[in-house]
Amino acid sequence: MDFDTGTLSRLALALGLGLLIGVERERNKGSGRMRRFAGIRTFSLVTLTGGATQLLGQLWLTAVAGALVAGLALVSHFKDRSRDPGVTTEIALFLAFLLGMLSVPEPALAAALGVTVTVLLAARVPLQRFSTQVLGEQELRDALLLLASALVVLPLAPSQPLAWLGGVNLRNVWQLVVLLMTVQALGHVALRLLGARIGLPLSGLVAGFVSSTATIATMGTRAARHPELRTACVAGAWFSTVATALQLMLITGLLYPAGLRRIAPIMGTALLVALLLGLAAYRRSAVPPDDGAAQGRAFSLRQSVLLALLFTGIATTVSWLQHGLGTQATLVATALAGLADTHSSAAAVIGLAARGEIDQATLLVAVLLAFSSNTVSKIVVAYATGGMRYGSIVSAGLVLVALAAWACWGWLLGST
Repeated sequence: MDFDTGTLSRLALALGLGLLIGVERERNKGSGRMRRFAGIRTFSLVTLTGGATQLLGQLWLTAVAGALVAGLALVSHFKDRSRDPGVTTEIALFLAFLLGMLSVPEPALAAALGVTVTVLLAARVPLQRFSTQVLGEQELRDALLLLASALVVLPLAPSQPLAWLGGVNLRNVWQLVVLLMTVQALGHVALRLLGARIGLPLSGLVAGFVSSTATIATMGTRAARHPELRTACVAGAWFSTVATALQLMLITGLLYPAGLRRIAPIMGTALLVALLLGLAAYRRSAVPPDDGAAQGRAFSLRQSVLLALLFTGIATTVSWLQHGLGTQATLVATALAGLADTHSSAAAVIGLAARGEIDQATLLVAVLLAFSSNTVSKIVVAYATGGMRYGSIVSAGLVLVALAAWACWGWLLGST
């Protein structure tokens, strides 16, 4: 065994992790007859033992040391006389031994896991409060349903494109369902933590980077169920369009930096108008004081499936139309593709410009067409999910944003 600076640093890491976890456990040991075992010294010695046995590389010695730590934890648990003994400290002690061993071959991973373990141990009270007082029964079921949809159903969904459905991939459809449920769940979490007046606009902005159309749809669903939150949902819908414009500029900067100088003013104007609209709706939103603490459904599976089918139908129609048009009509094809997704269609035409296949003038018109046709899709889902009132307000703002982008393009065209 070579004993050098690297070896010392790994043993020091093992000792540091033991001290870190041990300090947290020491503060929760209690006093008197009910005092629990294992504090700062015990945890430090255990992590050092794990690191030392790993350095020695003797399998039998590692097994004996691990069995000794597990035996001490087991004896301590059965001797605990407190009313609620639990097994947290015992498991943490054995995990500390494993972290000490891991510090030698994988110090970075061991450090990350050690900090994570300490955070979990220190967050006992807020985690207990969240699970018993904040999280509702329906919300727990929704969380399990979302996890099952993402981790069980999605991997099992067939991934072969179906030619008779225009190349639709069922796994992609279910991915969209999971995305819609996730966006709704994020909005629900923001609503619970921050209240509707702040939570819904903020979640709209964040979720807009994933899918502005899906965000507008989920905001519409919430507005239809809770009319008193309509203005806050409108703010979230308009803030999601801020994310769309910003993401288009980021894509341009990544794929075609030379074209950013032309696209940035147009998309920047759209971003500014959407931001001002969202802020105006945010300032006008009035929410009941107890709204932020209300429990309920985190998402609607039925609504998510129906919306995914709607988006898939649009994408399939676009695919059929593009196949019929061929490659001769770039602008028309981009506009049709924008009905399904702005970013993918815009990225395709930006890639063409980066390769020199189209000029910058054509690029600007194509991006604007994709942005505008996607606005049409947003208007459709706004009316379909939120009803006439929500759909009319959101649509008016979306049209204003699109018109601002076209007006900036016209001004730039006239000034050149």
